[in-house]
Amino acid sequence: MSFKPANNIQDLQYFGEFGGVNPSISDSSTYTFLSAKTMFDTFEGNADGCYLYSRHSSPSNLYLGEALAAMEGTETAIVTSSGMAAITSVLLQLCSAGDHIISSRTIYGGTYAFLKNFTPKFNIRASFVDITKLDTIEKAITKNTKAIYCEVVSNPLLEIANIKELAEIARKHELKLIVDNTFSPLSISPIKLGAHIVIHSLTKFINGSSDTVGGVVCGTQELINELRNVNNGAAMLLGVTMDSLRASSILKNLRTLHIRMQQHSKNGLYLARKFEADGLKTVYPGLESHPSHTLFKDQMNKEYGYGGMLTIDVGSLHNANELMEMMQEKNLGYLAVSLGFYKTLFSAPGTSTSSEIPHEEQKAMGLTEGLIRFSIGLDADIERTYKMMRQCMETLGILKSKKLSKIA
Repeated sequence: MSFKPANNIQDLQYFGEFGGVNPSISDSSTYTFLSAKTMFDTFEGNADGCYLYSRHSSPSNLYLGEALAAMEGTETAIVTSSGMAAITSVLLQLCSAGDHIISSRTIYGGTYAFLKNFTPKFNIRASFVDITKLDTIEKAITKNTKAIYCEVVSNPLLEIANIKELAEIARKHELKLIVDNTFSPLSISPIKLGAHIVIHSLTKFINGSSDTVGGVVCGTQELINELRNVNNGAAMLLGVTMDSLRASSILKNLRTLHIRMQQHSKNGLYLARKFEADGLKTVYPGLESHPSHTLFKDQMNKEYGYGGMLTIDVGSLHNANELMEMMQEKNLGYLAVSLGFYKTLFSAPGTSTSSEIPHEEQKAMGLTEGLIRFSIGLDADIERTYKMMRQCMETLGILKSKKLSKIA
């Protein structure tokens, strides 16, 4: 039977302690024991089903972790207080002083800053490579390399990682392939393609309502046990705990992720095709002009589409800022970072989410000042949205005027 991530979530059954259709929220920071021996066993990690302290685990967090593991097809998962908490914990768990990480050069600015500026304090070094050029990855591997890190769909340039080929390189050199799947939940299943560990910022599409910050590490039981270990577990000792109330909220929203991703993808593909036809430099994995369109198509779970992220280049930062301000004024979306909201969000990543990357490196990777990153919303009438966006571009002289049918 084929792997169906949304079905795997749907097939999980949780009841509250009083028969509620949602599991009860564990609103406790600590838990009682009937015997001192059980408390000791729990500290040692040898008492299944017992809870010690919410920084270690809680029922609400385990429910959410189990659902996300089912979605990604891993043995288990641990939820964290943010996406960065997930990323930093797993990398610090896997690497020690003297170790080396190979990372995609186009990644979220916070991840870049962590690898470029923070891990060297612990003598952990990173090499940044063009993840689409597999030969450069092999050349970057040293005797101290422990992991390859990438985003399935890169932030913000929307480059596509060849997970199967990267997994083969990782297997050949006995490395861990760590994949951030934040931009493409459900659309891509990295574990099925050979990745070892999958990370998400739950803040984005998975939660979908821009009211919560959270993250998750999906992997083997062995890895998650290591992260939770009271003596040397990065998640336990760094205190990256997610609050139980937030975990419960995200779990409820996760139930509709498949419907939301289908609409995000439908709207994204519509706008991308329109923008490209208008002559705008448009990047979207669903366009045949995308350099990795065929690769994405080969890797994807087709029913969820190509995702809700697209970029356009309007020539200058001045144009980008004016357009975003006008679109916000017309209530076409919000000038805001992050993604996955019901409303379209847009930002100029060179001066926001990727600002940690030095300007010369932005230029080398193709991140231009006029680039606008869109997280396309759940608009019911995307044709109307397009026409209004087009009018904004015409008003600012970004596009020449052309006759459009009247906006309803």
